[in-house]
Amino acid sequence: MHFPEHATTFARLREQVVGIDTKIPLLDGTLRPYVFLDNAASTPTFRSVLDRMAEFLPWYSGVHRGMGYKAVVATEVYDQTRRIAGEFVGADLSKNVVLFGKNTTESINKLASHFPFSATDIVITTAMEHHSNDLPWRKHCTVLHVGTLPDGSLDLDALRRELRRSAGKVRLVAVTGASNVTGICNPVHEIAAWAHEAGAKIFVDAAQLVAHRPVDMLPDSDPGHIDFLAYSSHKVYAPFGIGVLIGPTEFFLAGDPEYVGGGTVAYVGLDSVEWGNLPQKEEAGSPNVVGSVALAEAIAVLRSVGLEEIAHHEQRLLRYAIGKMRKLGGTRIFGPTEDISKKVGVLPFTVDGMDHALVATILSTEGGIGVRNGNFCAQPYMRKLLDVSPEEERQKRAARCDNPTLPGMVRASFGCYNNDEDIDRFIETLTKIVRKEYVGSYSLHPVTGMYVAKGYNVIAATHFGHFDPLRSSPAGREA
Repeated sequence: MHFPEHATTFARLREQVVGIDTKIPLLDGTLRPYVFLDNAASTPTFRSVLDRMAEFLPWYSGVHRGMGYKAVVATEVYDQTRRIAGEFVGADLSKNVVLFGKNTTESINKLASHFPFSATDIVITTAMEHHSNDLPWRKHCTVLHVGTLPDGSLDLDALRRELRRSAGKVRLVAVTGASNVTGICNPVHEIAAWAHEAGAKIFVDAAQLVAHRPVDMLPDSDPGHIDFLAYSSHKVYAPFGIGVLIGPTEFFLAGDPEYVGGGTVAYVGLDSVEWGNLPQKEEAGSPNVVGSVALAEAIAVLRSVGLEEIAHHEQRLLRYAIGKMRKLGGTRIFGPTEDISKKVGVLPFTVDGMDHALVATILSTEGGIGVRNGNFCAQPYMRKLLDVSPEEERQKRAARCDNPTLPGMVRASFGCYNNDEDIDRFIETLTKIVRKEYVGSYSLHPVTGMYVAKGYNVIAATHFGHFDPLRSSPAGREA
């Protein structure tokens, strides 16, 4: 299978998005096209991705261990997708390996488990990280968190001081390429050079970055080279369950694999085992071949449009939305709002005097706008941005992290296909919220802890009734 360069343009990109014209019912009983502004959580997919998957599925077979014709074809395609995933971020595949898994979170856990840490080894990370680039390291070594400045950006001076202080003891610097909360992009190549000066490696969580900005790991000999990098297909318009981890081949050849079993071995005796070659050694079990095909096709679409063009487009949307919200008033935007050149299209905010969960609910129920609310899996960063006092933190600590009574924000996040009309729809409903002109009566659901509007119900079976197990299974029909 060949993955060609497409002739996709911004004019055609929006029509490529699956579900772009899907209408949802609003509280007033009307139907309106859904505006998806939750791309930082997960992106929709492109029609060409579905087409490519359909093209491949007749040739689907187990890979790497079959001599059948389809098995050989599927293996060749799968190996192509691995190359495409690495080249997308500028990896030197003569010295580095691309490992497929489920997502970025699994990739970081795999990397943390593979490092031969001692209890006294240090990983330096930041206070702006997603939990997935913080908690895995805590299981294996000492973790130091570098703080942030008032606008939410990383305190680079503090990071450099900590690296100089910890030189010789720090094994790794783990940093996000772009914050999933504020959209702030970190100068990862500059940080990489500092890490290397201190005798450490660098890992970049690129989950929020690769679909919005060009990424280049740089040659291994470059001081700014990124040693390890991970990203997820579900944030790259291919939400079919595959993640990418890239790092030095020699690093992953050493030691035992994280998971063992089928595909990881070269020889197994009753009392001994020899591990196989990479990447199979680190990919136990049957891989997600179809998901890799989807990722490769999504990458082809993004490349055809151009990541620089995408970055320019999304920043223009961000400026447009910020300008509209400033005129509206009654809201507080977090992160930089003047110089947004180092931000991806993420817009976190609160509405004065209102719970973030209620704001997000009204946006959906009365405007057909999909956003995210809460702490975005970055609780320490959120508490800093929201100026949560130690006393308030103690009071709320026993509550669940998705409880709407916890301090939090609303987050609108833009993709390459969003346009001015999407922003206008968002501002239209946000204006009604700020001016208290929304019409619904909302209350907290006692079980879910979510807000619900009186007289409004989301019934999945209305749209997916044919997936009802009681209707689709023979046992269900007999009952």
